[in-house]
Amino acid sequence: MQHREAIKTTRYFEPSEIDAHLFGVEYIIMASPSPEGFNASPIHFTLFLNTRDPLPEAVQKPVFEKFCRQYGITGTAEFFGGIGAVAFAETQQETPMPMWLVREEDRRALPHTVMYIMDFLGDSDTFVEVKRDGLTGWSYSHG
Repeated sequence: MQHREAIKTTRYFEPSEIDAHLFGVEYIIMASPSPEGFNASPIHFTLFLNTRDPLPEAVQKPVFEKFCRQYGITGTAEFFGGIGAVAFAETQQETPMPMWLVREEDRRALPHTVMYIMDFLGDSDTFVEVKRDGLTGWSYSHG
């Protein structure tokens, strides 16, 4: 097994940098290994939609289903959908890493924006590096 370097944050984007960075971004998809015990859903997905508006229930389900079809995601569980605080970290990766700030102390401490988040567990053969190597990654889609 090849050794992979851990993701290291060098700095966090300021609000004006976040706004400029997100210009033209439709969404960001992040995939990481699921917590222990979720064998049927081995991948933890977080979708960051570039909107500050809540999605009505009638819209949320078709949007979620579209992403699942697009990325071949099955076996979904533990779904959350809603507005959340998101920071962006500069790392050794090409693109800034989105970070959902769940804890209040993180929201107070880190510069961030607000985005619509869909967070859930699932499975997909599209994300081989996550399942095989336990890696975390993210990808931006520009609209």
